[in-house]
Amino acid sequence: MAATARKVVITGIGALTPLGIGAPLTFERLLKGETGFRLIERWDTTNFATKFAAELRGVIYHPDDHFSKLEQRRLDPFSQIGVLAAREAWLDCGLCIEDLDASRAGAILGTGIGGIQTVLDQHVVLQESGPRRVSPFFISNTMGNALAANVAIELGLQGACFLTSSACASAGHAIGLAMREIRSGRAEVMVTGGSETTTNDLCLAGFSSVKALSKRNDDPQRSSRPFDRDRDGFVMGEGAGVLVLEELEHAKARGAKIYCEVAGFGQTDDAGHITAPDRSGQRPAAALTLAMQDGGLNPSEIDYINAHGTSTLLNDMVETLAIKIALGEDAARATAVSSTKSMLGHLLGAAAAVEAIATALTLYQGVAHQTQNYENPDLENGCDLDYIPGEPREKNFRAALSNSLGFGGHNVSLAFRKFE
Repeated sequence: MAATARKVVITGIGALTPLGIGAPLTFERLLKGETGFRLIERWDTTNFATKFAAELRGVIYHPDDHFSKLEQRRLDPFSQIGVLAAREAWLDCGLCIEDLDASRAGAILGTGIGGIQTVLDQHVVLQESGPRRVSPFFISNTMGNALAANVAIELGLQGACFLTSSACASAGHAIGLAMREIRSGRAEVMVTGGSETTTNDLCLAGFSSVKALSKRNDDPQRSSRPFDRDRDGFVMGEGAGVLVLEELEHAKARGAKIYCEVAGFGQTDDAGHITAPDRSGQRPAAALTLAMQDGGLNPSEIDYINAHGTSTLLNDMVETLAIKIALGEDAARATAVSSTKSMLGHLLGAAAAVEAIATALTLYQGVAHQTQNYENPDLENGCDLDYIPGEPREKNFRAALSNSLGFGGHNVSLAFRKFE
């Protein structure tokens, strides 16, 4: 399909992350090796095994700076930061809805958990003040599709509009489906990505209970260490990433800035354990292969892979194996691989979006960020690829993959090609 289909390019990006507000600032700080990991101060962590996170709210993002009190009541935090990222991406792309056929512009976005903060807050209201005091915005704030709906309302997009929810692969599915909407001819422009705000006590306790989180409380800055022998789990994060996808000829006709081409989309499922990846690596490898085939790319053309790279024992081992299966041993060893989560933590349903932005900027600027804290190779578990240790890597990257592996066995790979 990819060889004859309409081409899709990225013309706008926006992000709010634990490293800052704005996609360019986030990428700049990634290249500097900065991390967003901090000891939690918003609640008492005395009884928590993990006492730190990559927080956005209260540290980087303050809603009063961006929304009125009424808007804050109408928008759960995950919608707030998603709308802000969409505003940035829309401004960056230079489009004006009045100059478009709004029915051919849509919004497909992802979240893993959605309006959890509203659930927590309104449960307290119910218990303390009774049912009549529960907010009339409770339902519209907690429903996951509020993210896509609010972005569509904000920008005036009247085409395809829905939400994907597949845990850590949510935004990857959203981007892939948005790309297909343009390829099919049903749309000229799509706003896509994801948002998540889960650094709260309940979610931290839940992820800690499944033994997914790092416990390096004495040294949070060095806690996320994907592919490293001494990794002990991921860091809970929150944030939003939004991209504007556009049909190539449409973008060229208006002289748009083009970051790169979204070339391919592959998706599979392990159909195995609800939280643990299949140790064979076969199904995530198939997703990588499908993405390359969809994009008309050969393994030898892949110069960079933005890995899911969670810093958990099984994920990093299985993902490395999947890369070797999909690309072949020789091509895999010649490919630079790095993990954005080593500095941002795990943004769950937003992770694939922010990582897609990092991948796009890698192709656009010719530099890939390093895997922070990668110091001791885990050869015993087969983690022996080029994980870009130490410093960023400058190169004329031709094509790249960005992987997302979610609870539920969901595997997504997106293929990107440099635009020339």
